[in-house]
Amino acid sequence: MCFYFKQSKDATQLKYRFNATFEEAHLFSPSELFNGFTYSQTPIITNKSPDQIQLYQWGFLPNWAKNVSFRKHTLNAKYETLKEKPSFKDAIHNRCLIIVDGFYEWQWLDPKGKSKQKFLITLPNNELFTLAGLWNHWPHPQTQETLKTYTIITTEANELMSQIHNSQKRMPFILAPQNEAHWLNGIEIRDNEVELMAIKQ
Repeated sequence: MCFYFKQSKDATQLKYRFNATFEEAHLFSPSELFNGFTYSQTPIITNKSPDQIQLYQWGFLPNWAKNVSFRKHTLNAKYETLKEKPSFKDAIHNRCLIIVDGFYEWQWLDPKGKSKQKFLITLPNNELFTLAGLWNHWPHPQTQETLKTYTIITTEANELMSQIHNSQKRMPFILAPQNEAHWLNGIEIRDNEVELMAIKQ
């Protein structure tokens, strides 16, 4: 699964890469490590506003969630079951791009995972790339505040990631640049080869 990533590029680099505005740039601080379980606000692009970079909280909240604690279960969403899972089936058309420049995964070095090796996965040139995601606006039942939330979609691991994430053999759904608009527009993605590099940490 994907619970840790980095987004270390500044707002100017993000705006240039995606040819988009970023009105909340002053609220964003790049980081070498975003931990999903802190429910950070990170930059994404939604299909509703494809020319804007916005800050959304990691940890998807469906409309029927009773409180924010539910989001610990929805940091990730399996691509294969999106249309079946109650948490996501009503939001499958709420597509987004999660902007990163790397993510972290741990390789089990023994059968029970008591010993692990941490890896950073990036593009060979350390450029920005995107992960496929879903978003939702959740109305807080007590404060009436609207929380903007997202989840990272995962898929079966490719050859490289099968060796690294050898416990569950999953990986985030990484989008090739030519498929970013396709994902947002609901177009079927066919050729999606992305070259990755793994660095021991």
